[in-house]
Amino acid sequence: MRTWIRTLRPLDAPAVQAVIERTADPREAERFIRLFHAENPSLGGLYARLRDVAREIARFGTYTHTFEELEFGARVAWRNSNRCIGRLYWRSLKVRDRRQVRTAEGVALECVAHLREATGNGKIRPTVTVLHPDTPALPGPRILNDQLIRYAGYRTRGGGVVGDPRNVELTEAARALGWPGGSGRFDVLPLIIQPGRGDRLLCNVPGDAVLEVPLVHPEYAWFAELGLRWHAVPAISDMCLEIGGVCYPCAPFNGWYMGTEIGARNLADTDRYDQLAVVAERLGLDTSTERSLWRDHALVELNVAVLHSFERAGVTISDHHTESRRFLTHLSREEKAGRVCPADWSWIVPPLSGSATPVFHRYYDTRVLTPSFVHHR
Repeated sequence: MRTWIRTLRPLDAPAVQAVIERTADPREAERFIRLFHAENPSLGGLYARLRDVAREIARFGTYTHTFEELEFGARVAWRNSNRCIGRLYWRSLKVRDRRQVRTAEGVALECVAHLREATGNGKIRPTVTVLHPDTPALPGPRILNDQLIRYAGYRTRGGGVVGDPRNVELTEAARALGWPGGSGRFDVLPLIIQPGRGDRLLCNVPGDAVLEVPLVHPEYAWFAELGLRWHAVPAISDMCLEIGGVCYPCAPFNGWYMGTEIGARNLADTDRYDQLAVVAERLGLDTSTERSLWRDHALVELNVAVLHSFERAGVTISDHHTESRRFLTHLSREEKAGRVCPADWSWIVPPLSGSATPVFHRYYDTRVLTPSFVHHR
């Protein structure tokens, strides 16, 4: 199960300079502790906790969240994610507290364990694994991959790409660190892990930790001949979980897929797998003119195949119409609770049939709230 390669390349100077300020902001700490107690009034002891946190920051430059604070903070970070349409179930997020893990090997093992637990034989469980935070003494570990599961992209001599063009640079970085690579369109990339101190680690993701779904169509038998597939768990791994002034730079988290993420973006975008023309040709559509709306027809059938295939495989997935209604339910609940529900319209509205969904026809509050998942500064 342990498959990794240690390199001899230390963290470079620009990466050191880019490390997030690791001293906790006392104001952010107080704001979070007050929020935690306001939403959990039965806890009591607010002022005693505020004194303890202030004392700890003054002495060490940071403080340690209790597990209850960590769990609440991670869940609220999901609740505050303005680009996520699937926040209705934010309270159900499973929080794996692995803050004691700081080595690259330990991170690798926890990432694999995260995938196995979150996959659940197809019953996808929203999960976050929180590893060692940034501290004044030592930055926390980081994962260079933007998701725990990504497919390789190989440049060809003719200037094309085999696999996922989005991941060409990551693929080349992995190969430079010793990964032999392959030649397939759906080769799972290894993880590149940077510990707070020491060498980067290349970790192959075991096959039993990656559930993939071959794509077929309920009406067109030829669709299977396209050889398309996608993985079951969208686990974001390059964002920092910020809670009360403390940054957890390695906190991979996942929900489950909405079908359009795969069928209307990953497989359809021209800078990704670019499959619309291929599907249109097999459907016999007139691609000589845009007025035939061949792209639209092919896009719908590609998305039908994604939803059908995941459902047939028993893997959790949601369609954009259902998820849009769920988001408005979430929005209503937040408003009734007296809370702001931030949302980015350009991300909340699905990339397929946007105006046919209820989330299209309204404006949203765009403010940024914390706790939150943010990209490294």
